[in-house]
Amino acid sequence: MKKTQLILIVVGIIAVVGLYALPSVVVDNEGEVNAITEDNAGASTSESNPVAMHEAEFSPDQQATVASLRSKLSEGSSHEALDSLGSIYQELGKYDSAGYYFALAADESNDLALAEKAGESYYEAFTFALDADKVAYTAEQTQKYFNQVLEKDPTRLDLKTKVAMTYVSSSNPMQGITMLREILEQDPQNEDALFNMGILAIQSGQYKRAAERFEELIQYHPQNLQGQFYLGVSYFEANQKNKAKAQFEAVKEMTEDEMILSSIQGYLDRL
Repeated sequence: MKKTQLILIVVGIIAVVGLYALPSVVVDNEGEVNAITEDNAGASTSESNPVAMHEAEFSPDQQATVASLRSKLSEGSSHEALDSLGSIYQELGKYDSAGYYFALAADESNDLALAEKAGESYYEAFTFALDADKVAYTAEQTQKYFNQVLEKDPTRLDLKTKVAMTYVSSSNPMQGITMLREILEQDPQNEDALFNMGILAIQSGQYKRAAERFEELIQYHPQNLQGQFYLGVSYFEANQKNKAKAQFEAVKEMTEDEMILSSIQGYLDRL
């Protein structure tokens, strides 16, 4: 199953019981935001070099490759070797370690492509982080490296959306909300911004507003399975039972994934 599908199910289940990883934020009332956040103080020093904790999971061949690349580093700094190390960890899904090496390579070379790789890896690590210090650290690193790219190319709304979401999970969520609104002013059909504004509306209990966002999303992007699913969730939570049932039945026709179908059936059973 794709990671996006796993997130779809996990977050869908969490939404039912009222628990959610993001802070409670009112996202669509202009000029006002109510938030309940944790104090995301600076990350522990261990988070700045998470590589060691992943080394034990390497196969013998991978250990040999990593040892060879590190020997090149011992002979002299090389952003090519650092890039290769980052790629190995990224393929294994060790995104914080991948970000560590891509960041070293980007800092050494001032290469924006490497900065983007570092930002992407740290953002992936951010999306999976549960520990408050790790959330704060990976968010900070995501912002640092994506902003390097955005300074040179402010049209990269895909990166700006991800930066916005790191702020939403911080002690200053309104900064992220403002960024998402700016993106939609530039591109009213932006898929990522519409989806994230819908998710934030669900999280803050604004289910009718969430439905509006997801209706916009699927109008422009009808194949967005997550958007279709969360439109049903929004209708369900807004007590629009007929719309919810019709929407969930429609989503059932869009996928054969058993986990998604099981989650949908859970909602249908409660209607």
